[in-house]
Amino acid sequence: MSRAAGLYSAFDEVCLVDAVRTPWVDLGGALAQMSPIDLGIAVARGLFVRSGIDAVAVDSVIAGSMAQASFDAYFLPRHIGLYSGVPQAAPALAVQRICGTGFEILRQAGEQIEHGSAGLVLCAASESMSRNPIAAYTHRDGFRLGAPVEFKDFLWEALFDPAAGIDMLQTAENLARRHGLTREEVDRFAAQSFARAVAAEEAGWFAGEILALERARFALAGGCERSLELPRGVECVARDSHVRASSFEALQRLRPVHAGGVQTAGNSCAVVDGAAAALVGSSRDFPGARPLAWLRAATACGVAPELMGCGPVPAIRLLLERSGLSLADIGRFEINEAQGAQILAVQRELEIDAARLNVHGGAIALGHPLAATGLRLALTLARQLRAANLRYGVAAACIGGGQGMAVLIENPDYRV
Repeated sequence: MSRAAGLYSAFDEVCLVDAVRTPWVDLGGALAQMSPIDLGIAVARGLFVRSGIDAVAVDSVIAGSMAQASFDAYFLPRHIGLYSGVPQAAPALAVQRICGTGFEILRQAGEQIEHGSAGLVLCAASESMSRNPIAAYTHRDGFRLGAPVEFKDFLWEALFDPAAGIDMLQTAENLARRHGLTREEVDRFAAQSFARAVAAEEAGWFAGEILALERARFALAGGCERSLELPRGVECVARDSHVRASSFEALQRLRPVHAGGVQTAGNSCAVVDGAAAALVGSSRDFPGARPLAWLRAATACGVAPELMGCGPVPAIRLLLERSGLSLADIGRFEINEAQGAQILAVQRELEIDAARLNVHGGAIALGHPLAATGLRLALTLARQLRAANLRYGVAAACIGGGQGMAVLIENPDYRV
């Protein structure tokens, strides 16, 4: 029997025990000088306090970060685990699937649980977009007289896909042309994202998933101390900084990044710093517990690099097909808003009702700290299902280079 291409993982007894995130803070803001490792340690420690679970119960650590944002970046998964109190014997693994990294972390944690390799997994993702380096790859042997000096902005250059020969915003422009999307449509979607996020913040929605950050010291028995420092005059960071009133009229005044295009700085995802953490466990090891959500399945698919933004479409279709569900069964969708045209193209192809999609706003209003986004989407989605007494939810993201990922979660408290 032929099946749609892609990876599919199904889980019977895997649960999202609890999760939390830091505020998402704009590029160059209050988190700009913080190592992603220290952000990850802070959010992991906060998760153990929030959940009431002792870190010594963790069997495995899976963590991710896209940027080489500190000189000790190689050690990110291991140090997040050690400095948050995880046993020294518990191994740590780094994973990377660009914007799908948070989902990939959950998928691999689910497989460790399902296969009996671990009973409790600490999942963490931390991204400092502000600390992306100015880098050179060709000067190890020095500088020759008259030769070009090839230092470049890693953050900017990483948005260009040399396979397709275009940047990420141009992939969204391709989708806009394919679906006949206008600048007005894209800006109206962005205005809606901002309005929904503002309403959610004013109602206190995001406070339920955010760990406020303060200065902290992280001790390690037999090791060197680490710390989390805030800028002078800042005592606490407790809210997402990019959420703001942004009218359609204001968005219309912005120039497109590419001449004649629909994508602007205002209708694309905000560039932010932040971290998130989750505990993934097995119902066998937490009898009688009330987890945040059941993790039921995860998919990963490939698409054309020049149309990378449509990645959630085959990922979600595969997820539903193999899980035996239909779009009508899904109470909420949380799909990353990489670009306005991209998310509208996905919504149009899947025919998702706007009332079920990103109901508290998305990355256009909140921001997209690459690796951490998938964990944030799963956390926000799980909380929505419980609040609205809905059974199933799907979170998904497009991935640079031409991929898509999606996860299916179920509300453990759902009542007919």
